Amino acid sequence: MSTIDGRGGTALLVIDVQNGVVDGALDRDGVVARIDGLVRRARAEDVPVVWVQHSSDDELQRGSEAWRIVPELEPSDAEAVVHKRYGDSFEGTDLEAALAAAGVGHLVVTGAESDACVRSTIHGAFTRGYDVTLVGDAHTTGDKSDWGAPPPADVIAHTNLYWRFQDAPGRRAAVVDAGDVTYTAPQAGEG
Repeated sequence: MSTIDGRGGTALLVIDVQNGVVDGALDRDGVVARIDGLVRRARAEDVPVVWVQHSSDDELQRGSEAWRIVPELEPSDAEAVVHKRYGDSFEGTDLEAALAAAGVGHLVVTGAESDACVRSTIHGAFTRGYDVTLVGDAHTTGDKSDWGAPPPADVIAHTNLYWRFQDAPGRRAAVVDAGDVTYTAPQAGEG
């Protein structure tokens, strides 16, 4: 149902599951394991998997160990890897071109961090016309309570809560657990 004509396909988007991003994140190992299961299912069903890697001049220098995708997950040579410098994975990247080439109008989103790049990307995708399914138990964040943020579990729960009720003409938002993911666009009434 996306508002992007002729793009009925679905892709799995894996955002910033990098050593320096998820180190110390809530349920890091569980989230990575669930993402691994989703990647394996997507590959088995010929659903495109798109990987996103953030880089910055300080903590995530391109090529550094912190910048690398966690060792439990590995993009295949055939899968797109998008490099970004901003929270929204579409900003200043070739993500839109990769999705267009694959005929994708629906994103199944996983990754880190829930309150930063995941949130920016799901909103960015939605405003660009994509249907967006957030995998509620396959995104995570670190503890930023020293800077005034709620505890990580509350951040994740809040992100899942408000995304369930996201709405716009011709687009659908949904939140599902990894075990309930289907690589099809949400239909009217879902979400």
